This record gives sequence, C-alpha cells and structure tokens, in this order.
Amino acid sequence: MSPATKKTASKLAKKAATKSAASTGFTAAEKEAMKERARELKAEKTRAEGEADLLEKVAAMHASDRAMATRLHAIVTSVAPGLMPKTWYGMPAYANADGKVVCFFKDAKKFGDRYATFGFNDAAALDDGAMWPTSYALKSLGDAEDRTIRALVKKAIG
Repeated sequence: MSPATKKTASKLAKKAATKSAASTGFTAAEKEAMKERARELKAEKTRAEGEADLLEKVAAMHASDRAMATRLHAIVTSVAPGLMPKTWYGMPAYANADGKVVCFFKDAKKFGDRYATFGFNDAAALDDGAMWPTSYALKSLGDAEDRTIRALVKKAIG
C-alpha cells in the first residue's frame, strides 16, 4: 500500500470511528433522564412526596399521555395500594416494599416515541415459562386495556 493510500485509509478509519461514537451517544432527553435518576437516588421520600413528584411529572405531560398516566395511576393505586408511587428516571413508577420498581409508565413525548409504554421490571412476578412480555405499547387506554392492566398488575405483585 502506498503512503498516500495509507494516509487516506487512516483518515477514513478515524472518520468512521468518530461518526460511530457520535451516533451512539446519549440524546439530550436521555441525559436529562439520567440526571433525574441521580436526583431521585439522593432523595429519600415519603409516600406522599413520591406521589407528589409522580403527579407533577404527569401534569407536565402532553395531553394524551397525561390522560393515560392519570388513568394508570388510578389503576395501579387501586389494584396495588402497597406499591409506592415515585418517579424513576423522571417517569411515573411504582415500587415494592424493597424499593424496587415493579411497573412504570413512559410517555411517548419523553423520548420522541410514537407510543407510550407501560412496563414491568424484574421485581414483577410475571414469569410465564421461558419467555414473557415485560412492556406494552399504549396509544390509548380504554376499558379493554384497563382490564388487561389491572390483571397484569395483580399478577405482578404476586
């Protein structure tokens, strides 16, 4: 390989490495979520304070996400009153007595997604064989989804 070809190949390799690193970096929304999580870890909160934080995040959501989050809050707190409302990476979440998040809601607008997500973490008792779903896409929340979520939350808390 000639010196000129080596130089060109080296420049192309550096460009590719830089582009790859830039494309795998965190978005501004992801960085903000990490900062929120750091603040959450530093603050020990009562149930009332955790719920107030959760409701503040819900109030700041886009109208359609806010409606779903409000209904989900009512569902989870009625089905699983023992779960503690809190925020988790700035999202509404519900934790067990050990402080582990059982379920959470991610609004569509938070990361620019086309749908919201209602999900479960490994603290949820949803195990069903070798494979089972841990999150659900939500575009709206009607009566059928309400019934499904109620059943899932009941199962998740054991």
